[in-house]
Amino acid sequence: MRKSLLLGDEAIAQGGIDAGLSGIYAYPGTPSTEIMEFVQHSKQAKELNIQCTWSANEKTAVEAALGMSFTGKRAMACMKHVGLNVAADPFINSAFTGVNGGCIVVSADDPSMHSSQNEQDSRFYGKFSLIPFLEPANQQEAYDMAFYGFDLSEKYKLPVLMRITTRMAHSRAGVQQRDIKKQNNLKLPEDLVQFVLLPAIARKKYKKLLGVQPLLEKESEESPFNFYKDGSDKKLGIITCGIAYNYLMENIQNTNLNYPVLKIGQYPLPKKMIEKIYNECEEILVIEEGMPFVEEMLKGYLAKGKTIKGRLDGTLPRDGELTPNLVAVALGLTDTKGKDVPQVVVPRPPSFCDGCSHSDTYIALNEALRGYDKYAVFSDIGCYTLGALPPYNAINSCVDMGASITMAKGAADGGLHPSVATIGDSTFSHSGITGLLDACNSRSQVTIFILDNLTTAMTGGQDTPGFGKIEEICKGVGVELEHIRVIKPLKNQHETNVKIIKEEIEYKGVSVIIPRRECIQTLNKKNKEKFKNK
Repeated sequence: MRKSLLLGDEAIAQGGIDAGLSGIYAYPGTPSTEIMEFVQHSKQAKELNIQCTWSANEKTAVEAALGMSFTGKRAMACMKHVGLNVAADPFINSAFTGVNGGCIVVSADDPSMHSSQNEQDSRFYGKFSLIPFLEPANQQEAYDMAFYGFDLSEKYKLPVLMRITTRMAHSRAGVQQRDIKKQNNLKLPEDLVQFVLLPAIARKKYKKLLGVQPLLEKESEESPFNFYKDGSDKKLGIITCGIAYNYLMENIQNTNLNYPVLKIGQYPLPKKMIEKIYNECEEILVIEEGMPFVEEMLKGYLAKGKTIKGRLDGTLPRDGELTPNLVAVALGLTDTKGKDVPQVVVPRPPSFCDGCSHSDTYIALNEALRGYDKYAVFSDIGCYTLGALPPYNAINSCVDMGASITMAKGAADGGLHPSVATIGDSTFSHSGITGLLDACNSRSQVTIFILDNLTTAMTGGQDTPGFGKIEEICKGVGVELEHIRVIKPLKNQHETNVKIIKEEIEYKGVSVIIPRRECIQTLNKKNKEKFKNK
């Protein structure tokens, strides 16, 4: 038996490799990125010829995983929580089609929004889709759930969702590895119309999906990841899920508290276990990371007058990550917030890296826009979103992947001029192309900056799907060649760049400006590698 020190993300990746994974598909997004990167750098994965290239977006990742599953082989798709929104169409429909080879979709939630534009809880997608979903409490469970999840997926011919959070993804612990499983052989679906969701077929699939729900609940009741620990003090019963179990144990291990505890790591909810703790205890406290998912459900089908406490009633805060101290306060223990904590690191606001090309782009854009009374610069998800901060104050929106171009189009259609969009090269490949097609089809007067730093910089420098193809893509969707302008965002090119920007702002149609200069971080990495190899 091998033992490794792994991040939660790495434990999922290694679990997949050892469990017979044949293909993993993902789009980079913190806190999920390291799952794919671990597989890409794994010597074992290379020897096993596991497919592991970045997808253009999360939707294409889930669809590719579903295609790998179609062949009878085991597949995984990985993304952050907002990526599951992008992938929702194939993800939800895959519950109707079912799978052939085991298929796990990993969604990494980001409570407290460390690097995200919203807080959301992926467990709602699992419930909405009526599929089994898993939530590990530690790195060992994250590893083990890959084996269990693939087996569960193949047993019921359903995809399985695995939900993790930032602390699970990016904390490290020892993981005991299992014997390696061989990859599945090629085996096509026995049902020739399994993946054909014509309405007449889909209606039958839905009935079948509903019919299997009691079996999925039984699996949860018998799951090794769900257990009931009895306690002598029945004044309070505690239900805790995933990583929140650790915060609870950190508080009660060395105390005389002896409350019954129900730990949940597999869904749908184990109703018999829940009814047991509810019936035995005077009050219930639900400790869960994210939204009050379990708490709301308990209040729905256990409405018998007993108090159920948690995030909804203010016992725990409705927003943000849980901490051991927040759980301590909920248990009536001492509040230690801010006590005996030295100020070791002085916080500073985020900023562009020294030498970042985006800085020079925004300086030129700001100058070009001086003199206009009303205008807006719609931006997107990426490093360049920092242009919203001083000293640039250069952008007016950041909503979701790809929204910059379509918002600029809508504003231009509403009469705003100038209407400008800034979008990164990776985000453009992810979900900006369709917006550009819309703008071209209606000849909206928009100026679109595709900020090409030759990489997916914000998540660590992964390859971008549109690398070397941006001009051709723009031309292909209808941008006139003379209005596809490539500029060099450097200080010595400032006057030339301002002149070009002004010209394109006044063009009565769709213009694309491509500021192209390699990300300073990836350039530094390359230079260090060259120096090492000399």
